[in-house]
Amino acid sequence: MAAPRDYTRLFDLTGRKAIVTGGSRGIGRALSEALAAQGADIAIVVRSSTELAEELAAELNAKGGDSFVIQADVSVEADVERMAQEVAARWGRVDILVNNAGIIIPGNAEDYSLANWRETMSVNLDGLFLVSREIGKMMIAQKSGSIINIGSMSGRIVNWPFRQAAYNVSKAGVHMMTKAFATEWAEHNIRVNALAPGYIMTELTQEVLREHPEVATNHWAKDAVMNRLGTVDELAGSVVYLASDAASFTTGEVITVDGGLTLR
Repeated sequence: MAAPRDYTRLFDLTGRKAIVTGGSRGIGRALSEALAAQGADIAIVVRSSTELAEELAAELNAKGGDSFVIQADVSVEADVERMAQEVAARWGRVDILVNNAGIIIPGNAEDYSLANWRETMSVNLDGLFLVSREIGKMMIAQKSGSIINIGSMSGRIVNWPFRQAAYNVSKAGVHMMTKAFATEWAEHNIRVNALAPGYIMTELTQEVLREHPEVATNHWAKDAVMNRLGTVDELAGSVVYLASDAASFTTGEVITVDGGLTLR
């Protein structure tokens, strides 16, 4: 008779080591908190100010964790190499990588500067490649790991009337990079998946809504079949799933969490 399965620890991440880029605010903060709530220790990577990240690390450590902050620009190769070295020196391994850092610079395609195009690609694509490459080396050496890339529904559709071609293209690239890395690294027991959020209420979207409150009702909420915006908490479960043993047979997938916006 087969031993009974223990599903109570299916999402348990106790003792696992995670990196979350852009992990101090908005979606990144929620994902850091969710992984830590399941027992993971978090390396919170931020590009500029570390104040919010340090506060978050202190909160997580007060609950018994071993989280810390690394200041690094994911689009700068030397910064990423140093980040990987700091993690290796502290933990000696990485079990979970969440590539969350990203930017959006809207603008009409006919007027869009090459500088803005390159900056978008540098952070959203080059940054994801560099971090995945360096942490991927560690995961290959340990023969295990889960990488979760934060893409977007904008990698699947042109969410009109917003003019953001560079962002859309970069997120489509994130989705394809996810599939390519998943294929290459499966032989090393590394899973690579992506999460594609829809319109989520964050500090950034709140700033937009203060200036243009009609955007939420006329576009963001109206376009989704659930007729509302999402919250950062509603992304947390998908990331915990992808990071955990519950997703041990899931790789190369792009999970869309958008309230049904891309259904029509």
